[in-house]
Amino acid sequence: MPVILPVKDKNPSWGNDCFIAENATIVGDVTMGDNCSVWFNAVIRGDVHYIRIGNNTNIQDGAVIHATYLRAPTNIGSYVSIGHNALVHGCTLHDHVLIGMGAIVMDHAVVEEFVIIGAGSVVLEKTICESGYIYAGTPAKKMKALSEEQKQMLKQLPDNYIMYAGWFKAL
Repeated sequence: MPVILPVKDKNPSWGNDCFIAENATIVGDVTMGDNCSVWFNAVIRGDVHYIRIGNNTNIQDGAVIHATYLRAPTNIGSYVSIGHNALVHGCTLHDHVLIGMGAIVMDHAVVEEFVIIGAGSVVLEKTICESGYIYAGTPAKKMKALSEEQKQMLKQLPDNYIMYAGWFKAL
């Protein structure tokens, strides 16, 4: 069973048709939309500030979503894919974003819609990642404009995770 716990009378909640892996952890002031998935060993900790997640978003294996006490909540849009072992902390991710495997996005950063954050990249505090680009490196820098193929991938990837989650719901 996943670890689902209230913190200070705030209970996690989620919409319809969500998949939460049996060893995922979701605590505190967390609200998730419909068709989301929280994969194995992922942690969403809404203990020190709120976390809001839109529809059709996937939080992949080992990812950590957190915030900063009284300072920086975390807002994640719809159709977002947060890659394996990524850390998303006290920031805002708009719709159709991919946070690559092992990437870190820090407090008060804003990732606009249709952005890819490369695997292993570090988006520093208060950085604004402009819509339509790939950002990569440490610290993450704008590398190049997204191709039409990459934009389509950002639209398709969340649907793939809805399909994968369906395989586990059928068990």
